[in-house]
Amino acid sequence: MATATTPGHPPLPPFTREGAIQKVRLAEDGWNTRDPAKVALAYAMDSRWRNRSGFINGRSEIIAFLSRKWAEELDYRLLKEMWAFAGNRVAVRFAYEWHDDSGHWYRSYGNENWEFNHDGLMVSRYASINDLPILDADRKYHWALGRRPDNHAGLSDLGLEMNPPITASMAPLAPRFGTVE
Repeated sequence: MATATTPGHPPLPPFTREGAIQKVRLAEDGWNTRDPAKVALAYAMDSRWRNRSGFINGRSEIIAFLSRKWAEELDYRLLKEMWAFAGNRVAVRFAYEWHDDSGHWYRSYGNENWEFNHDGLMVSRYASINDLPILDADRKYHWALGRRPDNHAGLSDLGLEMNPPITASMAPLAPRFGTVE
């Protein structure tokens, strides 16, 4: 796939462990700005995404998608963690918290597979994401909107499971999410 790029976006592939971790934190920081145009600059002009069941192609579609996303997912706060890396690819696990316009809170869990060009811009992003309703009291991300503070716990430190069960206390929030345990 030929990619149109802008000047380099370090760290550049092939990634070291430290470079992959830095790339993940830079992505987290960018997404926590909730600025679609700024976030889109980390992607190649013809970047391809699969996000949940949707397909997104190119920066203009990325900007449109993120604009819709953050108009619906209010008070969005994201944590990302590097899972694995090799060459120009990075695998990431993440969780973010948000609420809808009715005040119902969710924690969305997921995994992403990223591929970068030689300029360090992402050319492909494959994201699988599951939403879990949570109570306001169960929220774990309380920093001011924007960049996560350096001293805030990461995903592993918080002990967040991937796809924990919906508990009885969440039953009023869970009609679209299946059986309550």
